[in-house]
Amino acid sequence: MSHSVGGEPTVGSDPETRLAPVNPRAVCNLCKRLYRDPKILPCLHTFCSDCIEQLGPFSAPRGFRNGQEDGGARTGGERVSVTVLCPQCDTEVDIPEAGPAGLSTDHLALDEVFLETLVSDGPLACDLCGEGSAESRCEVCCVKLCGFCCQAHRRQKRTASHSLQAVEELKARGRLCRPVLCSLHPGQELRLFCQTCDLSVCLECAATLHRDHRCCPTGDIIDHHGDRIRELVSVQLRPRLQRLEESLQKVDISQENLQVRIDATANEIRAFARGYASAVEAHCLSLLRRLEELRVQRRNHLHLQRAQLQQALLDVRGSVEFAERLLSCGSDAEILSTKGVTLKRLTTLAESGFDPHLAAVAPDDGSSICFLPREPAGEVEGYPVVGVINSRTVDVSRCTIEGEGLQQGTEGQRGQFTLVCRDSGGEQLSRGGELVLVSIVHKEKKNCTIETTVADNSNGKYSVSYKPEEPGQYSVWVCVRGQHVKGSPFNLNVKRKFRHHGGTFHCCTFCSSGGAKEARCGCPGTMPGTHTEKLSVKRLFLIKAFLSFKLMQLCCLLCPSSCRRI
Repeated sequence: MSHSVGGEPTVGSDPETRLAPVNPRAVCNLCKRLYRDPKILPCLHTFCSDCIEQLGPFSAPRGFRNGQEDGGARTGGERVSVTVLCPQCDTEVDIPEAGPAGLSTDHLALDEVFLETLVSDGPLACDLCGEGSAESRCEVCCVKLCGFCCQAHRRQKRTASHSLQAVEELKARGRLCRPVLCSLHPGQELRLFCQTCDLSVCLECAATLHRDHRCCPTGDIIDHHGDRIRELVSVQLRPRLQRLEESLQKVDISQENLQVRIDATANEIRAFARGYASAVEAHCLSLLRRLEELRVQRRNHLHLQRAQLQQALLDVRGSVEFAERLLSCGSDAEILSTKGVTLKRLTTLAESGFDPHLAAVAPDDGSSICFLPREPAGEVEGYPVVGVINSRTVDVSRCTIEGEGLQQGTEGQRGQFTLVCRDSGGEQLSRGGELVLVSIVHKEKKNCTIETTVADNSNGKYSVSYKPEEPGQYSVWVCVRGQHVKGSPFNLNVKRKFRHHGGTFHCCTFCSSGGAKEARCGCPGTMPGTHTEKLSVKRLFLIKAFLSFKLMQLCCLLCPSSCRRI
């Protein structure tokens, strides 16, 4: 069983024996044990035959699956194979129909496995009897033999000609040179190469299966194929290998530089975050101190108001109680004797005593204090910060109205104006949320009001819109926090909507209709009080005669001499 210690594969000949590092070229990368019948995949990666057989198919049309046939029908001459992924490079490789047995054997891996067994600690057991210590190795049978089995191997007719080498000599040499034997004819070395089949064969294969093929000794053909391999390696692949190594080295260097840069940037970010956190914390403490100052200031102001109210309450209550007791319990003489001082005190309290309006106390309830998290607050320790405490409160006497819609409007058309809330310094507030009430009432028709809409722009401005339905004079009340702004109530003049006349007027309509009552003007309008009777013939004659007489008089005035002759 194989293991990995310090990155090197380890193996033990027996589970009870201690583990020892082994040559990685002698260990399968799948089972992590010494190769057993190593086979070469088309991608030139070697694995045990059993390990290859256990690979799941990546695509298997029909035929071999897990070392067995699926029993499906085959067409004549069709080559059926299975495709698997190489566990080492993830390349799609085809497994022949015969399964892993149809792949080429990795003899170099076998040599590495044998060399590993030679250099391992402990005596090597005989592969035949399993009892004696191996002294020699048969290069043809690839088995280790003890002294007794070695003599028997030489006495047998079939193995008498096999080459035997001492194990100690192989250990000293550190390199294994053994023949490659034919899989069809055991004991026959592959000494020939069939150019027709492109396959190494033994003498018996050349005489039987490849009798009519072009077969030549491996020594005669090795230069041609070796040169071809050597050319591909030296001319194409070796330079590419060098470029790949250089590119890989550049990538590794880039990865290292990237990691260095990432670490440096991460340190900068952490330093920035620490500095920014420190600045934010300092800004937070500054805001809290400012908030505490506002609390103390407003609290002291409320304490002063409370003291003034308490004193005024005591004064008024004491005077009222004294006056009421005097009126209810005192005699006439007692009332008259104390009426001077009593009236003086009561008059003083009524005229000049402290009489606060509830709205004057409302601004000190802290509702004007708010936090604006997105408002720029300058820099702290070189870092820009946001968030300010807004403690400005609205001063109703400083609020202003903008827009012509406050003075004049038109019937049926929407008008508007803007209320701007300001503080005691006349500066526009930067927030909304104030209680704004707008009422528009007709001065003559008290039940005629105009519906208004107030929109908070959240910047201290409030847009007021309205749509009057009747013309006339209106009163506009604009109140903030229950108090009228300066100039309220305002006068609003709503004019009648101009109507374009169609071109036909009352007089023309009356004349053209002959005095008909149903005549209508183009404005449109009716004709109240119009003539309803038809003119009589006699009246028409009289009118004609009257007009003729008037014409004659006019002629006489123009020509007096002719009139005298008449």
